[in-house]
Amino acid sequence: MNVRNTNFDEGQVHTMLGEGVESLSPLARHESRGDDTHRPYAPIGVYDSGAGGLTILTELRKVLPHEDFIYYGDTKHCPYGVRSEAEIIELAKQASRFLLERGVKLIVVACNTASQAALEALRLSFPDVPFVGVVPAVKPAASLTRKGRIGVAATNQAAKSAYLQQLIEDFATGVEVYAQGCSELVTLVEKGQLQGPEVEAVLRQSLHPLLQHDIDVLVLGCTHFPALSEAIQQVVGPDVQVIDSGAAIARRTRFLLEQAGIAHPIDQASPEQGSLQVWCSGGAHPFTTTASQVLGYPVSAESSTTSF
Repeated sequence: MNVRNTNFDEGQVHTMLGEGVESLSPLARHESRGDDTHRPYAPIGVYDSGAGGLTILTELRKVLPHEDFIYYGDTKHCPYGVRSEAEIIELAKQASRFLLERGVKLIVVACNTASQAALEALRLSFPDVPFVGVVPAVKPAASLTRKGRIGVAATNQAAKSAYLQQLIEDFATGVEVYAQGCSELVTLVEKGQLQGPEVEAVLRQSLHPLLQHDIDVLVLGCTHFPALSEAIQQVVGPDVQVIDSGAAIARRTRFLLEQAGIAHPIDQASPEQGSLQVWCSGGAHPFTTTASQVLGYPVSAESSTTSF
């Protein structure tokens, strides 16, 4: 069996918890019937604690090439995995306000830790805004394993969360699930260190607690981690499937936009890709370098003036 990143089609992920895409809020379900008033030409907001959500942004821009995007990385407070739930909720609210002030029509919370800790609070605080969140792809992993043993690499906070335990109870009955906090991998991505011997050395140390259980499926439970996918594949070996739910999140976002009637019109005469703004709460120069490395093309980040 070859090492590969597994993406799932719409029928497999849809809105079911545990498959990598959070379920919709009641308002979002209401909006999906077509009575939303947001402008189709408004941008989509994408939010993460730092550079990890750029892996989700990449998939979003593939699936929704005509949409404009505003990306916000809360680099000043990264990593979130070492913060309390209360801190994460407050930071997520402030990041959402930042994006809403810039007119976004939908927000993708492209951060597993923030989705688990803050998504419900965000929907309560901003009831007129559709949110799409991410969760570890436990259910697909449980269906893929042949050995009955899967690993979840996450941030420290997400790895020990009650939310993850509930996902395991609901969708991985009869499967041994091992969760490991790997916040040091977030640091690698934030520094733009994505490949090389030093990166692989850190990965071996971080993933060893999971690999020693002879797992055959590895869930990347943090959106930072797919940026390291090539190096991760080298470390885990050819008998482990690595699950990345980024494409599923992008398809789910497209579905919600279309159902709500707020998708950007497709102009066949103007096939160029939509615009992208990149913001961060920390220094603009280092994030410009990191974001360009993760995305694979040059971008220029701006630092927000919002005091968090």
